[in-house]
Amino acid sequence: MGALLALASALLYGVSDVVGGVVSRRMPFVRVALLGQVGGLVVTAAAAPFVAGASPSAPDLLWGGLSGVGTGVAMVALFRGMSRGAMSLVVPVSAVGGLALPVVAAAVLFHERPGPWTWAGVLLALPALWLVGRGRSGSSPDARAVRDGLAASVGIGVQYLALAQAGPGAGIWPVAAGRVTAVVCVAGLALLGARRATVKATPATLATSATPALRLAAAGSGVLAAGALVCYLLAARTELVAVAVTLSALYPVVPVLVGLTLLRERIGRLQVLGLALALAASALIVAA
Repeated sequence: MGALLALASALLYGVSDVVGGVVSRRMPFVRVALLGQVGGLVVTAAAAPFVAGASPSAPDLLWGGLSGVGTGVAMVALFRGMSRGAMSLVVPVSAVGGLALPVVAAAVLFHERPGPWTWAGVLLALPALWLVGRGRSGSSPDARAVRDGLAASVGIGVQYLALAQAGPGAGIWPVAAGRVTAVVCVAGLALLGARRATVKATPATLATSATPALRLAAAGSGVLAAGALVCYLLAARTELVAVAVTLSALYPVVPVLVGLTLLRERIGRLQVLGLALALAASALIVAA
């Protein structure tokens, strides 16, 4: 059941990234991220009281809140990357880094001992990231988009690692707590980006530049992502964290397939090789 929940998490996250990535090309990416986290907060806060036996402690909520900080950073970086370049490049970068970082952190901070196949997968992820990130120049859209993917991978790693520390008696309250801190984090990043002129839209245009359908789609992407985190949280309670993280990190399959088929995205041969190595790295960690 834990493995199935983790795979369900991957599917929900993949669909969420596709929806958010498409919408972020039609409205400011920070607003997509903010609406998504608000949508996730509304749904999880409404559902959390109905989870039987849920009694979260303060540490459970703190771990959930920390995971939300990672979510906020990840979503802003991820949607910015997908607004700049191909989602079939950006999402795999975020996933491989988000997979490798929890494995390393668990070994260093929590004294877990991953097996040799896991370490082989982590090491294989390094050249995979380098190949995927190769663009025509350091300032090309794809290169900048991949850097956003790398930034997102840090947030995703924090999100997965922190959420797995919440106790089994907390229900889905840690996910709801994470949506609160994610909303605060995204709002803060939006203000900071506007002041530094990294976000081209002004606060006034942020309120009027999107149609109701786009706003609803942005919020829906966050609802799907919150559902993915709920599935991951439940999976982490019945499976090893390394297994739950790895299976949940298979979500790039959906946006890669959509990007290369429906959206007709084009990538270079070295980047194809990098994507293949990234898939191999994930497979090695799963095999462990």
